[in-house]
Amino acid sequence: MGTPRGRARLGIDLGGTKIAGIVLSPDGATLAEARMAAPRGDYRATIEAVAALVLQLEAAAGTDCSVGIGMPGSLSPATGLVRNANSDWLNGLPFGADLAQRLARPLRIENDANCLAVSESIDGAGAGAHVVWAVILGTGVGSGIAVDGRVLTGRNGIAGEWGHGPLPAPRDDERPGPACYCGREGCVETWLSGPGLAADHGRRHGGTLTAEAVVAAARAGSPEAQATLAAHLDRLGRAVAQVVSVLDPDIIVIGGGLSRIPELIAGLPAAIAPHVFSDAFDTPVRASQHGDASGVRGAAWLWEAEPV
Repeated sequence: MGTPRGRARLGIDLGGTKIAGIVLSPDGATLAEARMAAPRGDYRATIEAVAALVLQLEAAAGTDCSVGIGMPGSLSPATGLVRNANSDWLNGLPFGADLAQRLARPLRIENDANCLAVSESIDGAGAGAHVVWAVILGTGVGSGIAVDGRVLTGRNGIAGEWGHGPLPAPRDDERPGPACYCGREGCVETWLSGPGLAADHGRRHGGTLTAEAVVAAARAGSPEAQATLAAHLDRLGRAVAQVVSVLDPDIIVIGGGLSRIPELIAGLPAAIAPHVFSDAFDTPVRASQHGDASGVRGAAWLWEAEPV
């Protein structure tokens, strides 16, 4: 069942360091916005912080709302417990049930990348596309899939879990790859996240530049930084092409902090094309239209339609 006609939609984006919230009118206009610091490492305090932000936003909007939550990781369909969250104080706990009880209402809860996909599919860079693959390249790496504006969750609730597969076609100097918090080595996330880009530059050239500093140095003409970005783009092309050959989306939307590097967006189609199992590759690659607000807007839109 969708949201009752005319009802406002409230979205929460629960991150590791901040919690953002928004209220959207039925036509998508912003009625209220707020954010607060996330209580890192404290499960009960996280429940209370999210609940307090929901009530604050409803008061600011002057109406009760449907509530959607975007979060790291996901709720296991088998147990209802959080799994795979890099905010590891949530893992193994019934976050969805506890928050629904605290707020005394039903909730829609999805992975934050799924929320990005919904937002960009409904009224963002992928509006009008049938299948939208939305990729997050930030502190972590993940993705979500929207089909006609609805989240594709999959049988096990892991559709789009892209960041913790291995980097495709690894070269000798990419084996076994950096250690990942998930316990594996060489995950896509360890290479393609912002920290992964910074760590790769450090391994190649020394120093402790952040990803932002590497990009700035490349633009200033540093050959070392330019080489790091070229290697990053090559890896990104290989990793994206593997999914394209399986999913063949109508559009690829890039979100997260690294989506603000125009050079990556502009260079990605050419980096993907040689690795796709096709004689042609013309899939559009675009930065997310709503930027940092995509996740929270997508959480609000979760009540637009049932997942598929």
